[in-house]
Amino acid sequence: MLNPRNAQRISRIIKELEVKFGLDDVQATPDPHLTYLLTGTRRLNELKQVLQEVAATTPPFSGFTTGLGVFPGENPVIYIPVLRSNDLNLLHQRVLDVTAPLCRPSPYYLPDRWLPHLSLALHDTTPDVLGPVLRYLNQETYNLRLNVNNLAILRKKGDLFVREEVFELKGRN
Repeated sequence: MLNPRNAQRISRIIKELEVKFGLDDVQATPDPHLTYLLTGTRRLNELKQVLQEVAATTPPFSGFTTGLGVFPGENPVIYIPVLRSNDLNLLHQRVLDVTAPLCRPSPYYLPDRWLPHLSLALHDTTPDVLGPVLRYLNQETYNLRLNVNNLAILRKKGDLFVREEVFELKGRN
């Protein structure tokens, strides 16, 4: 989950895209976040336990974003890239390692394919709206400093993905 200041800025951008372009499907996940793993598991209690252990031994660190990105397709995804760093790569690998016995990640979340990002629009986008949206977003810069200080589990509840549990990073440097 993003810290409140960053979450507020990303939520503002998402709301502007809804007002100006009618794009609101990304709001199915109300909390702006960085995804380390997308998967399903029937072993939720075990998942919580291993993520709690990772969080307890991982110190908080800074992450950084820059620019805009697009995953192309019938419904392009518009996002802000999060720059990969040693700290971010290590946390991602730890999450994959401890969850491996419990669930299998989508191939896009394996280390050699993972592109960390903050989604601004997805599912309800089209190639036709892409140009106007990018022209609008291009009026700002997206160089954010993120305080990476937690891991969270989000679960589908109705049409939304909501917080199941948040684990604060408490390790020491």
